[in-house]
Amino acid sequence: MVTLTPTARKIASALVAGLSLMRSPFARDSRVRRQEELMLELLRQLARVAEELQRANLIQHHRLVVEQLDREIDDAALADASSTLTGLSEQRHRQMIFANRAYGTVLVGHQIGRLTWEELIGHLRVLCRNPVFAEYWERTVEHRRSLPVDSLEGRVGGVVDTILEELADDPDEWWVVGQVDFDSPNG
Repeated sequence: MVTLTPTARKIASALVAGLSLMRSPFARDSRVRRQEELMLELLRQLARVAEELQRANLIQHHRLVVEQLDREIDDAALADASSTLTGLSEQRHRQMIFANRAYGTVLVGHQIGRLTWEELIGHLRVLCRNPVFAEYWERTVEHRRSLPVDSLEGRVGGVVDTILEELADDPDEWWVVGQVDFDSPNG
């Protein structure tokens, strides 16, 4: 065991104190960096929660719309109160409401992240093959005129218009219509 003289002890104490002073800014910087990292992670988690709440609100809104559409399908008087479509038999009117419901469900599936852009296009290709949906789309063209072209619904409406045009030209090639032209709006 080494015995230190009083002078050596003073030098050692000064050295230890000096080292701790030197580490203190580094320790503080390390703590600040750690706090910043924690804050960034907290913000990322908060953003994810906000996105999930947005999706949950969209799903809830869609449920309310579907419930209303179901009532309209069941009760012709309610359908007449909320629809702008005229000159349709009661049965055809119900079919138009159901076509709207089917389209809305596919669109919400994409909005909540359940369907990729490519999957959305695939569902739309199949939906567009249905003559009731094609009639619904033709009858509601005025409803879509006010949509901003760069909004999701505006872009999807343009895709459906193109699919229906291509199907009219060659209905036997329905699975390839729009194959190249419908790139994802996200890149």
